[in-house]
Amino acid sequence: MEASVILPILKKKLAFLSGGKDRRSGLILTIPLCLEQTSMDELSVTLDYLLSIPSEKCKARGFTVIVDGRKSQWNVVKTVVLMLQNVVPAEVSLVCVVKPDEFWDKKVTHFCFWKEKDRLGFEVILVSANKLTRYIEPCQLTEDFGGTLTYDHMDWLNKRLVFEKFTKESTSLLDELALINNGSDKGTQQERERRSIDMNFLPSVDPETVLQTGHELLSELQQRRFNGSDGGVSWSPMDDELLAQPQVMKLLDSLREQYTRYQEVCRQRSKRTQLEEIQQKVMQVVNWLEGPGSEQLRTQWGIGDSIRASQALQQKHEEIESQHSEWFAVYVELNQQIAALLNAGDEEDLVELKALQQQLSDVCYRQASQLEFRQNLLQAALEFHSVAQDLSQQLDGLLGMLCVDVAPADGASIQQTLKLLEEKLKSVDLGLQGLREKGQSLLDQISNQASWAYGKDVTIENKENVDHIQGVMEDMQLRKQRCEDMVDVRRLKMLQMVQLFKCEEDAAQAVEWLSELLDALLKTHIRLGDDAQETKVLLEKHRKFVDVAQSTYDYGRQLLQATVVLCQSLRCTSRSSGDTLPRLNRVWKQFTVTSEERVHRLEAAVAFHSTAEKILQECPEQPEAFNEMDQFDEIEAVGKSLLDRLTVPVVYPDGSEQYFGSPSDMASAAEHIREKMKLVSLKKQQLRQPEATTPES
Repeated sequence: MEASVILPILKKKLAFLSGGKDRRSGLILTIPLCLEQTSMDELSVTLDYLLSIPSEKCKARGFTVIVDGRKSQWNVVKTVVLMLQNVVPAEVSLVCVVKPDEFWDKKVTHFCFWKEKDRLGFEVILVSANKLTRYIEPCQLTEDFGGTLTYDHMDWLNKRLVFEKFTKESTSLLDELALINNGSDKGTQQERERRSIDMNFLPSVDPETVLQTGHELLSELQQRRFNGSDGGVSWSPMDDELLAQPQVMKLLDSLREQYTRYQEVCRQRSKRTQLEEIQQKVMQVVNWLEGPGSEQLRTQWGIGDSIRASQALQQKHEEIESQHSEWFAVYVELNQQIAALLNAGDEEDLVELKALQQQLSDVCYRQASQLEFRQNLLQAALEFHSVAQDLSQQLDGLLGMLCVDVAPADGASIQQTLKLLEEKLKSVDLGLQGLREKGQSLLDQISNQASWAYGKDVTIENKENVDHIQGVMEDMQLRKQRCEDMVDVRRLKMLQMVQLFKCEEDAAQAVEWLSELLDALLKTHIRLGDDAQETKVLLEKHRKFVDVAQSTYDYGRQLLQATVVLCQSLRCTSRSSGDTLPRLNRVWKQFTVTSEERVHRLEAAVAFHSTAEKILQECPEQPEAFNEMDQFDEIEAVGKSLLDRLTVPVVYPDGSEQYFGSPSDMASAAEHIREKMKLVSLKKQQLRQPEATTPES
């Protein structure tokens, strides 16, 4: 019977064990009757419960029952005493009926109990409250009977409820823990796992709570007993003799032992559960990576045929990597969990954990390597197509430049265009070299490609990629070769045009030079010399000057002839053919006319100076000189002719006229001739004087 079941009855305090003892160390059972009618059934239940508490050894010493009838009727007291015969006849040693002082007939009551002594089996005495100490020590009596023993019925009831609850829960918990622990220790691993699943592996109450309740209860019992031993505070009947404290200690010891085993079982189960969860997650990661993840990579083998296609493949690959990243995150978490379990150091799980870790790492690293290889391959393909596109644009630009007719304004622009053409061709060469390097690198990556398909032959896919790469490089090589051929033709044509412009420029320069020679001839070549020797020197210099002009004219003619040939080769019309040549011929004719006039004047001057010097140098005493008077007439005629020539301009074929030097220059030259003519005239006069004086004499 449990206190919680009859709690309303126990709260009525129909009977109680105060913890006091009689002189024979028997327990004192107190039945406090009241004015209200006491239910014998409830009293019987209360007595049954109270008498179930002490141990058999304690019961063997007998009970002293105090029936407090001071507030009750005699017939009720008598009924209670008689009821004790049926409830605890063997355990009752003495029944002390506490009577009121004046209400009962002592003779009758005493006689009745005395007469029933043999039949009752215990002695019944009537005693007043103040005389009760004759049979029981005051320290063993409660305050109701003049004693010093303090008893709190509700406190006792609460502690009793706690004790019984602890006893019940701990006993039940011990059975459950024993069942769980024993079940986990026996049988094979599979059977233990099956039993653990069947039992749910959880006790009905929390062991920690039960243990805490037990410790608090034990502490309370020990404290109450210690204080009770001093006589200061009452102590409950759950002492050593009532087996309360030893029973609690025994239950606590058993609970701690079973709970420790249970914790180990839970730890093993938790570890096994964690291991199973890890194994399940590992297989999920492995199955996905080797299944859908690998299948995604199998279907992505192309490299694209353009930048846009490669970028689309890269975007698709990034989506694949994003899906893989989620599983790689699970891998990192699992790897940390496995590492933590390995650090725990359970030998029986080390092999399995290491195997799981190795399997997971192998699959993840292999898949990560494939993803990285694919990413690098696509990046290399994108760079290859980017270089190919740039090179194609360069070739298109070069081809467009070659397809446009060259119509430069001068040789400098042709040189600039030719330089630009050479730079573009060099840029194309560098671009093609870069394309070959990128292509070879991409081919090397493809040739080193691992089999993603775990055995699937990827030769066909690789061949398509290789053919595409080689095809692009060959196409660019052919386009570059065609452009080179066209550049060679264009270069030759442009060099010819440069040469043409050079010839035209040089021919124009020859005309300028010849014009400058003509101008110098007219402006600076005006002296006729002071004597015959000087004039001859001037004549010789003039001939050399004419030779220079002739060379300049011939050089110009050759250049113009070269321009004609170049124009015929270039199939174009030279701007110089109708302009420079007439200018050259016109200047040359003017120079020729001017030069001839210069020669005539110098020759006339030589003749004049030679004759004049001869006459002036002859001795007057030479008689033959007088017979040559006609020479004077010739000199005068030459001198006059020369003077007249100096005043006449040079007339060109086109009718234009040009004078030698300035009028002052010509006047200076004429004055010198006139002076010499005066000397000759004076000489002539000198020669004639002797001739005139001779007849007179």
